[in-house]
Amino acid sequence: MSTPSLLAVFAHPDDESLSAGGVLARHAAAGARTAVVTATWARDTPRAAELADALHILGAGKPRLLGYADSRVPSSAPGGPRFLDVPLDEAVRELVGHIRDVRPEIVVTHDAYGGLTGHEDHVHTHRVTLLAAHAAGLERRYPDTGEPWQPSALYLATHPHSAVRTWGGQLARTGKAMHTVPDENVTATVDVTPWLERKVAAILAHRTEVRRGAVPGLIAALTVSERERLLGTEWYVRHDPVTRASPQTELLS
Repeated sequence: MSTPSLLAVFAHPDDESLSAGGVLARHAAAGARTAVVTATWARDTPRAAELADALHILGAGKPRLLGYADSRVPSSAPGGPRFLDVPLDEAVRELVGHIRDVRPEIVVTHDAYGGLTGHEDHVHTHRVTLLAAHAAGLERRYPDTGEPWQPSALYLATHPHSAVRTWGGQLARTGKAMHTVPDENVTATVDVTPWLERKVAAILAHRTEVRRGAVPGLIAALTVSERERLLGTEWYVRHDPVTRASPQTELLS
């Protein structure tokens, strides 16, 4: 069985490496078509260049940047609107175009909390991606963005409650809250240790975040064993964009 093609949609440069770097590297190494859409930061910024380096390491092609501003960093897209302020239909349309261009079997994005930190851009990316994954398969929605394409599955990058024991001490240093889901909600637990070297290299390629002491900076300061403990497993919740009910299914009345 061939490895399914994969499109990851995340809010900021570095989210792709931190949240799904192992799965991206795994699919790319198996020869699957792999790509990443990033909602924020303009193409001519240093962080966009760092994203290109990270995607090269992961084998995930060239950056696909929507180019909106990070909600907390106006300079991320000088003169441009914040991602949160863009009309929802506009953001969905643009992402539908990327889905129809890449034609992935699997789409990966943030969970409903927006991951551990709950950043508002992460939450909005989750919202837009769910809508776009469904709309991409509808021929009368955004017909100017390409031929309809329906991904087979949507996976939400997440952390279970049990991960608090692993991640809690690290995020406590930054004062960040942690948003996790019940362990039984997790539908895919992926051991990415065979691709951990690439994942870590991709994280550290986000040099701006390393220098300012964000999560990539925390990763840079860890030992090899600590990195494996924190980053060697990725967790996902499967969310099917379209449920195909059996012919016998009827509405309750």
